[in-house]
This record gives sequence, structure tokens and C-alpha cells, in this order.
Amino acid sequence: MQDYRTLKLLDKFENLFCRFGIDYKIMRNILQVKLTMDGRRVPTIFSQNAKKKDQETNNQYIKSLWIYVLFGLFMIPFVLMGDNYLFQMSLFYGIFTFFSMTSMISDFSSVLLDIRDRNILFPKPVDKRTISMAKMVHVLIYLSFLTIALAGIPLIVALIKHGFLFFLTTVLSIILIDLLIVVLTALIYLFVLRFFDGEKLKDIINYVQILLSLGIMVGYQLLVRSFEFIDLSISLEHQWWQVFIFPMWYGAMMEVIMNSNAQLFHLLFTLLGILMPLLSIWIYIKLNPVFEQNLQKLSYYGKAKEKRRGKFGPFLLRIICRTDEERAFFRFAGSMMKNERDFKLKVYPSLGFSAVIPLIFIMNGFNTNLDQLSTSKSFLTVYFSLIIIPTILVLLKFSGKYKGAWIYRVAPIKQLKPMFSGTIKAFIYKLYLPVYLFISIIFIALFGVRILPDLFVVFLNACTFAVICFMVLKKFIPFSASFDDYNQNSNVAIFIGLMLFVALFAGIHYAATLISFGIYIYLVIAILCLGTLWKLAFNISWDKIEG
Repeated sequence: MQDYRTLKLLDKFENLFCRFGIDYKIMRNILQVKLTMDGRRVPTIFSQNAKKKDQETNNQYIKSLWIYVLFGLFMIPFVLMGDNYLFQMSLFYGIFTFFSMTSMISDFSSVLLDIRDRNILFPKPVDKRTISMAKMVHVLIYLSFLTIALAGIPLIVALIKHGFLFFLTTVLSIILIDLLIVVLTALIYLFVLRFFDGEKLKDIINYVQILLSLGIMVGYQLLVRSFEFIDLSISLEHQWWQVFIFPMWYGAMMEVIMNSNAQLFHLLFTLLGILMPLLSIWIYIKLNPVFEQNLQKLSYYGKAKEKRRGKFGPFLLRIICRTDEERAFFRFAGSMMKNERDFKLKVYPSLGFSAVIPLIFIMNGFNTNLDQLSTSKSFLTVYFSLIIIPTILVLLKFSGKYKGAWIYRVAPIKQLKPMFSGTIKAFIYKLYLPVYLFISIIFIALFGVRILPDLFVVFLNACTFAVICFMVLKKFIPFSASFDDYNQNSNVAIFIGLMLFVALFAGIHYAATLISFGIYIYLVIAILCLGTLWKLAFNISWDKIEG
């Protein structure tokens, strides 16, 4: 096996590991095997494009770091701007945290939750602390690569612009943030592992990953909105909830060191920035035996609970789907969307972002009171929830259980129309409608019940847009291909073209609001358009199917 440079660098800290009771030689051998195996693992950001032959011979994660170097260039302006370090460096650390945490969630959760070590190494005479430390160092090695790629160029710019003290403080802050990110992720999973097991646990882990991604996005918006611009100067109004936005801890640390601003607020945040990572590491070390013990639950599937079906569900299904075949495909597609873990991990984050994006546009567009907001037409930002529809319709082709797709060819399917219409209805009902109802409830609270007709129109336009996307995109058998074959870049031009329909719907909607009873006229037109397109869209024959 290859003797990696990172391991040679790690050799210089051998004595430090030995002082903590770690068998360094065994840990080094474990890491060497893990790093070799990582050559076959593809990072999420490039998982669609990596070829299997390349995966066997190269470490794809190292090759993917150039994209993080590109992201790091966007952080340079925050280093170059004035000397309001609390503001500019809080944003700098916020962006850094966003990219680091999302990469941690998408690429390293499988490392933290790996139970192969237990099965292979625990029966051997290897100390459990050594195995746990190897896992933690494994994550930190790759997180250090990510950190250098993301913050390397901004740090060089910081050294030239602000001097060595600024550079050193930034490096220290980034190291503390990395430690906090790793330990917080592990502790969250420990909490989940403590109360659940088997398949339910794996589902909850997916939900935690999704909620963390959304939380990072919302948290970044709260960070930006903590500051106000007044006559091109920046002011900060202290609020209790800012304590939980940890990028501000390190912005305050920079303010204390560079501007000698020793206000109680800044000193408190600086103290939190230093103590919390160290405290979290201590907690993780203490709880790590419990963490490793609960990891074994991942190999236990438990007993499936028999679900009781109420009478309302079948009644509603008869209304949504008119034929027995369509109802069968609706149930099948709905079950796949609910239970297919790989599909959920790909699709659910997009659904979450579609629910958050309209609210973010409202947050950024209005700094005034709610009265002004309630009388505006900003509710039209709900159309941003439509942008994920083509992406998810493409993903309906893929599944982790794609090898079972032969059933489509041998089943007595007379027409393909029920298959496609049932699947699209299942997508709208099971995935899009809950997100849209969530957005609608918030929008009604903000804008009042006056927008109810508008929300009905938007939902009808969303259904119409789903049908248009189906007509434009390549036709395929649902859940019949592997996610390894998914290439997102191949559909970029089509997606951009489809976004013009969203803009068209929103433009017509805005024009309808300028006319008396215009929204009700638009509602009738939307119903007629949806009904017409629905009758024409799904008359597909086998020869038009891809693959």
C-alpha cells in the first residue's frame, strides 16, 4: 500500500498520541487502509460524473478540491474590506462554515457511522480508543484538505493585507471551527443513535442531514441580518439569539485582537469561541464508548410494524386516480418515494431548499414592518418553489433498487399512460404538495387570507409545469436506473429553458393582480390549461422510452 504524505506528517505527532494511550502504529495502519479504500469513494459534489475506472485508481475527493478553491475566491472580498472585523469576518467564517458543514454532512457521515471497524477490528486485540481515534483522524485529514482548498487563497490575501497577527488569528479560528463542526456532527448522530435503531435510525439520519443543510442555510441568513447598514456604515444590535450563531464568536475574537475592542459582548463571544470546541471535544471523548456501542444498532433492522389503513386514504385515492392501474402505480411510486433511502437523500434536500428559498427572498427584500409586507405582492416569490420540479422529475428515473425494473417488461401493462400519470400524481401529492402547504401556511400568516385564490393558481401552475417538464424531458421508466448513471450537467440547458415557463407563469400572475377579478379569470384559464395538457401528455408508446 502507498505510504501517504499525510501519514508521514502525522508521524511527527506520534508521542502526543501515545500520551493519550493510543497505539500509534496500529492507528497508522488502520488509516493507511482507510485512505487506500477512499480511492474508491466518490464525493457527493462529483458523484454524478465520476467513472468507475477512475474511482478504482484515484482518490476522487482530492481531485474534487478545485471546486472548493473556486468557492474560496468568493470569500476574498470579506478579507479585503475595511476594518469592521466583527462584520466582515463573521460573514467570512459563516461562508466557510456553510461549505465545510455541507461537505461534512454529505461526504463524511458515512465515515462517522461506519460499523465495519466493529465487525473487523473489535474481535482483534486492538484497543477501542485506537479505533475511535483512527476514525476521528481520518475525518480530520480530509477536512484539513477541504480547509486548505477553501481558505488557502483568502489566508494568503489576509497575510498580505492585514499582517501576520490577522493571519494567525484566522488560522486559529478556522481550526477551532473545524473541530467544532466534526464534534457537533458526531454528537448530533450520537443523540439520534441513542433513541432509535435499524431502518428507522437510517431514515432519521437522512432527515438530520437534510435539516442540518437547511439549518445552515437559514443560519447564514440570520447572520447577515444581524447587521444593519446605516449610511454605508455597519451597526450591530445585540440580541440573545446571536449567541447560537458561532461564526460571530470568531468575528468577535478578531475584533478584540485587531481593534482592541474589549466590550463585554465581544469578550463573551471570544471566550465561547475558544472554550466550546474544547468542551465539545472533551464531551465527545467521554461519550465515544456510548457512540460506538450504539453504532451496532445500524446492523439491526427490527420488526416492521403493520400499518393500519384508514377509510379516508382509499376514498381520496379514488378521487385522485380514476383507474385501478393508475392507483396501482400511484401506490408503487409513493412507496418508493417514501422508503427508497438513496432517492430521499437526493431529493429531500431539494424539497427543503424549495421551501426555504421563497422565505429568504422575502427576508432579504423587506426590512420594514409587517403591515407593508402584507399589502405587497411579494407572495409571488412562492413561484421559486417550482424550480425544483424538473430536477425531481429527472430523479424519478433512478433508484437504489433499479435491478427490479424488469417487472415493467413482464407485467401485463396495456398502456403506459397510467404508469406515467400515476407516478406524476404521486410526486405532486407525496412530495410537492406537503412543501407547498407549508409555504402557503406561512404566506397566509404574513399576507392574510386575501392570497388564497393566488395560492390556488400557483398550485395549478405547478401541476401544469410538472406536465410540461414531463413532455420536454426524455421519457423513462420510473425507478429503473442506477444513481451512478445520473449526470446532472446533461440537463442544465433544458432546466434553464424550463425556468422560462416559471417566469411566464409569474409574469401573467402579476398582470392578473392588476385587473379587477383578474386572478379569478386566471384561475379558470389555469384549470383549462392543466386539464388539456394532462389529456395530451401521457400518451406514450414503448418505442419512445429511453433505456
